Amino acid sequence: MADKTEQGEKDASGTVPENAAAALAAGDLTTADLPREAVGTRAYRLAPLSQEALDAAIHTDRALDPLTFLPDMDVLGGGMFDRVLDAAEAYDPSAVTAADVRRVLAEDTVGPEDFGVLLAPAAEPYLEQMAVRAQRERARWFGANVQFFTPLYIANYCENRCVYCGFNCASDIRRAQLNEAEIIAELDAIAATGQEEILLLTGEDPQRSSVDYIARACELAAERFRTVGVEVYPANVADYARLRAAGVDYVTVFQETYDPVRYGKLHLRGRKRIMPYRFEAQERALRGGMRGVAFAPLLGLADFRRDALACGLHAWEIQRAYPAAEISFSCPRMRPAKGGVVPHTPHVSERQLMQVICAYRIFMPFSGLTVSSRESARFRDHAAVITATKVSAGVSTGVGEHTHQTDEGDDQFEIADTRDLPTMCAAMRRMGLEPVMNDHVLV
Repeated sequence: MADKTEQGEKDASGTVPENAAAALAAGDLTTADLPREAVGTRAYRLAPLSQEALDAAIHTDRALDPLTFLPDMDVLGGGMFDRVLDAAEAYDPSAVTAADVRRVLAEDTVGPEDFGVLLAPAAEPYLEQMAVRAQRERARWFGANVQFFTPLYIANYCENRCVYCGFNCASDIRRAQLNEAEIIAELDAIAATGQEEILLLTGEDPQRSSVDYIARACELAAERFRTVGVEVYPANVADYARLRAAGVDYVTVFQETYDPVRYGKLHLRGRKRIMPYRFEAQERALRGGMRGVAFAPLLGLADFRRDALACGLHAWEIQRAYPAAEISFSCPRMRPAKGGVVPHTPHVSERQLMQVICAYRIFMPFSGLTVSSRESARFRDHAAVITATKVSAGVSTGVGEHTHQTDEGDDQFEIADTRDLPTMCAAMRRMGLEPVMNDHVLV
């Protein structure tokens, strides 16, 4: 493969080899070797290819260059991708001192230049002070309310090969996709519990789970729930506009990791391998009319401190560009998954996870913050008191498991907190919080 300097000299006016499809499928060629043009300092846009060549690249391990947009992908540019990754690469957590931490905690507000101080090892001994500050900010912006939702997986087919995920295309799991009648039954079963917010999820397979399929599921959900979110594959602006018209309020996208080298090693195949396209998903969703967007790295895939820093700065950049957007963070750690492989990275402890979510709250105090059922009941209860504003209840990460009406698809990952909605509400009230099923009124 050509080195980076040579690759950067390529432009979209070059010639695509006649045997590109066969060479991509054989692993003799990658999209980095094809004509493309630069997008900022890191990313590229691929010249038009035949559908045969695109299909070969998407379905062959490492045939896609992780930093090269495919021809059918919206490219926003604007420099945000470069700015966030530049900051993450320049961040040296070991250089932060205890004096730095005390200075930042004494400030009324924390800017992007000081956010990394709160994520550093030097801040760990100050976790109690951080928690007090985070709890004060939570009460200021959200009071004692804690919001509930339930995820609903409607399909687990996936074209991606993400080595840590149970849904990845190489996993030998039971695959399933709900039809309209089955989606209605699942939605009705969840609505009967009293939930008013639903998050619809699929594996990332645009062929099996098309935008039209997802949009129809969202229309059905919007008839039964006051708030509808989606966590599906990244899409173009027009696709997000289609989902918004179908009743979707917000979009969640896990960046997984902001380390481009690590990203390429963990995501071997499928459109998810294109890192900058995933990075720009929240901005495309807002351009498509979405009310809110959620951000997350999967802590434990790479250096969690740099990933948390990049995630916070990414959300901050979006908030500056779209001040009316509702911004939120999800805070997942790695969990075991059937067919998945746990990467060889240091384990992120509960204490370190609490440090991250307190840092998010102090840095962007008005943002929503979700702690998922990946975490224990004990941790989630205390996190809700200190900083989290949203928790899930009655969770299943498999397909069809709310009604058991069809051949069920295997779970994406194991959950730790299996409590249903009444049990969760009682727990929150014991912690001095007030359960809320919906946080807005449409007029």
